[in-house]
Amino acid sequence: MKMLQKFLLLLGSVQLALVAAQTSGNFSILSYNVAGLPELLSSGDPATNTPLISSRLKAYNIINVQEDFNYHAALYASDTHAYRTPTSGGAGLGSGLNTLSDFPYADLNRVKWDACNLNSGDCITPKGFTFARVSVSVADAAGGFLVDVYNLHTDAGSDEGDISARAKNFAQVAAYIQKSSVGMPVIVMGDTNARYTRPGDSESLHSFLSTTGLTDLWVSKIRGGSFPSSGADDLVCQFPFPVGTSQADMNACEVVDKIFVRGNPALSFSFPRSTYANAHTAFIDASGAPLSDHYPILSTLVWELSPYVHMGDAVVGGPHGDAFNDLVDLFPTSQPPIASSAVPRLTSITLRGANRLDAISHTVQLPSTTSPAPSKTLTHGGTGGSPSTLTLSSNERITQIKACSGKHNSRTRVFYIELTTNTGRAVSAGKQTGDCVVMNAPGASAAAWGLVGFYGRSGDEVDRVAPLWAVVQ
Repeated sequence: MKMLQKFLLLLGSVQLALVAAQTSGNFSILSYNVAGLPELLSSGDPATNTPLISSRLKAYNIINVQEDFNYHAALYASDTHAYRTPTSGGAGLGSGLNTLSDFPYADLNRVKWDACNLNSGDCITPKGFTFARVSVSVADAAGGFLVDVYNLHTDAGSDEGDISARAKNFAQVAAYIQKSSVGMPVIVMGDTNARYTRPGDSESLHSFLSTTGLTDLWVSKIRGGSFPSSGADDLVCQFPFPVGTSQADMNACEVVDKIFVRGNPALSFSFPRSTYANAHTAFIDASGAPLSDHYPILSTLVWELSPYVHMGDAVVGGPHGDAFNDLVDLFPTSQPPIASSAVPRLTSITLRGANRLDAISHTVQLPSTTSPAPSKTLTHGGTGGSPSTLTLSSNERITQIKACSGKHNSRTRVFYIELTTNTGRAVSAGKQTGDCVVMNAPGASAAAWGLVGFYGRSGDEVDRVAPLWAVVQ
């Protein structure tokens, strides 16, 4: 847990510089089914091709691979990414899902599908999806932010049982995203085994996108936002592509490997400036043959942080309880980028605590042209402890947070929090420990930044907490 806190503290320190500069940037993401089944079960030559794949992965910032089974060591052998998920085992034991990243990650979780269909070998190995919270940083911008990265491999095949199992797979990962990535930027990429033209799959894909708020980069970038019609002829890619096939033709056909993304009020992805490509020509052997039975798909995502809302500075506590993110309630209808006029103002906050931090309840005044302006109260945690309330004056804002964590019943929780305003007034709850973090509002610009809410995890108590800062009007 201390390693996680060090990772988040480092992220917090670079986030302040990023907010001050209001910078944008980009990073590359790649999804690739590397066909790493045992030689006897493989349609290709993984013993020969996997080392060739390995040496070419370093060009991309975040990579999700599927079917990384029995040649995992060879896949990692020539790769230079600093952060790589450990194998979950060979075929029959592991999911074959791994992530290679230039950026650190935390909270890795592997989840097995609840449903599978017996044909195509889907029930033989524990296929499913993975979750990791990645800290994206850009060296020349000296900044970073958090994004939740999902890797998946759904049920294969095209018969009725496969399509039904696949629909349940999509519903399962969508429910996980709704619960664990509430209010967070999200990237989902992997082998979906699904096509928009296939009845059943089309409905599952559309439901997945509408439930999660994700955008399919192939549909957005290559088809101008126009989805293929269910029941239409499949837009199948030739395999392999004939020599001389244009990049436009390689991009135009539909592959089952897909990339879905979304931003949040603090971070926007620019779809017009981002790219999408079938990266076939980057992964061929000396004779021009593909190194896998799937094509790799590639995107360069262009991002921009909001100049008015910021997720920072660090996170204190452990991965327990249920996730919450006040961005969802503070900006329920706003799409990034957020306008300054849409930012609410914190007016009061109540902390409950005794030995630990039991609950946080805060009230914000919502932007409005009416008088008095409407307000909203948000509460996280339970009902224990004694309350302490701080009501802010019109020109007062919370600019510093001190939070401490500790172990209770073998779980890391928030034991103490103290909030201090720009006038020096403070409110606190709980008991301090030896593991404390001080978080300050972004202060390198002339804007008046202050606390507007929180994100983290809670149950009967507050398990994890981090601030949401905003420019106070």
